Amino acid sequence: MQIKIKTLILSDIHIGSKHSKTKEVSRFLKKFDFERLILNGDIIDGWQIQKKGVKWQKKHSRFVKVILKLLENENTSIIYIRGNHDDFLENFLPFTFQNLTLAKDYILHSGNKKYYVTHGDMFDSITRHMQWLSKLGDLGYTLLLRINRIYNHHRRKKGKPYFSLSQLIKHKVKGAVSYISNFEKELVQLAHTKNCDGVICGHIHQPANRILGNIHYLNSGDWVESLSALTEDLNGNWEVIYYKDLIDP
Repeated sequence: MQIKIKTLILSDIHIGSKHSKTKEVSRFLKKFDFERLILNGDIIDGWQIQKKGVKWQKKHSRFVKVILKLLENENTSIIYIRGNHDDFLENFLPFTFQNLTLAKDYILHSGNKKYYVTHGDMFDSITRHMQWLSKLGDLGYTLLLRINRIYNHHRRKKGKPYFSLSQLIKHKVKGAVSYISNFEKELVQLAHTKNCDGVICGHIHQPANRILGNIHYLNSGDWVESLSALTEDLNGNWEVIYYKDLIDP
């Protein structure tokens, strides 16, 4: 039986990367009956797809089919916000066709509140101005995910649950913690300038649902490490939902 909600928000699926949990997110999507789906950036990882030896897999096509199936329902609206890894969409923005919208950002009305929806990469100066350096950093992150994959392979053999070693390392590195804190402050300030009550983002792969000052800060996380999403119920309440808590192992 599907869970009826108003809005489901996913970001940072990174389709094209072998670390993307595309099969899991497809299963996750089918658990919900929603009026609105927001794909908040880095859904397709154009940086990875451009690399030699990277192949489009069947599980990626299955996810695309799930989205296309949703588009057949006229009562479901889908908003796709461009991220930095799917910046190839830039030339097509803004674009609207029937119940599909492609955009750089979006204003979401939830109850009597207004939320500014953005991927969040506009505050990453490396991403915007030094893409070669950003891609070098992406290589390091990919290596970290590869180590994480090997680590969890051994945990599964011992009957232990999944543990994100890469998330732990990021929380222990002072520079990463400082970056996340600054990122959140910038997004909160942006919400103020947009006269919004809240901000909804992705980009840093850190799911969140909290009040910062007088701004409701929401981050949908990712489908590489945390396997998380944001949901808005029929009464306008927001929650971070994790795949591991919803899908039986």
